[in-house]
Amino acid sequence: MRQPSDSLALGIIGAGIMGERMLNAVLGQDGAPVRVAALWDPSPAARERIAAHWPSIPLVADAATVVAASDCVYVASPPASHLGHARAALAAGRSVFCEKPLAVDLAEARAFVAMAGGRGAVNFPFASSLGVATLAQWIAEGAVGTKPRLTIEVAFARWPRGWQADAAGWLDAPQEGGFTREVVSHFLFLSRRLLGRLHDLRGQARFPEPGRSERAVDATFQAGAVPVVLRGRVGGTDLDDHNTWTLEGEAGAVRLRDWAIAERRGSDGRFAPAPDAIPNERARPIALRRQLEGVVRMTRGEAHSLATLAEALEVQEVVEAILAGNSAGG
Repeated sequence: MRQPSDSLALGIIGAGIMGERMLNAVLGQDGAPVRVAALWDPSPAARERIAAHWPSIPLVADAATVVAASDCVYVASPPASHLGHARAALAAGRSVFCEKPLAVDLAEARAFVAMAGGRGAVNFPFASSLGVATLAQWIAEGAVGTKPRLTIEVAFARWPRGWQADAAGWLDAPQEGGFTREVVSHFLFLSRRLLGRLHDLRGQARFPEPGRSERAVDATFQAGAVPVVLRGRVGGTDLDDHNTWTLEGEAGAVRLRDWAIAERRGSDGRFAPAPDAIPNERARPIALRRQLEGVVRMTRGEAHSLATLAEALEVQEVVEAILAGNSAGG
């Protein structure tokens, strides 16, 4: 491993949407906390695209070479491949920063978390979100008050979203894809992080199109002591992607809208954004840069705020229970 004074060597496996976003987070601003040590994707077209946009990125021949060149391996490949790459990185003494879900098989995910310890984390950017920090501050100051209740709503004009068309093969497959795994999981993590353990789930999903992912989900559960209602739909909106996470109590209500905008309900009953709220297009690279700072701390064995493997597994347990139409008590 390199000395703490050196920039952390980050290897990237997967050059799809998330791989490119992470590259932008590293290369798009000065003073990045990491440097890209190596990148590999099995697709020649993806490698050619990266080479054209970022000619300085070291493209390598396989995943093993990425691991060898890195202090931490960022796994941004499709879900079915996550655990194979993560295990290889840990076996080589590297840390792992993985996209969600950890695996497509819950038993394998549980076994991985049990053996991995603190050498890994999962990329739930709400862990580093400025909007979420504002929500947490409002909640701590008593903006919601007693008897809180949470409503999570997600809606899409179509699935996959237009900008995900290149990955539709797995994003719209019931084994790996669907909006519950891709989007709802983030709001489950947010609920877990701000309110407490997820339990007492009752949920169901509807799969009206054979061979494709879900088109609707409904669930109720508890986040800590807070009752939660979740509703997700494909169709019924003209928006590419619309979501709200709304916590309401006797003193008032706060919400996160469209991924990034923290809002508080006023005396007139309307929600107004925080004065410093910014849309997701501007907020996302800031959150990812903060995530990378957490990756450095995690790799060095220091305290960090990234989503732990245990938190990610808890989220995945709830997601898969919803999709299976099961109940998860506890």
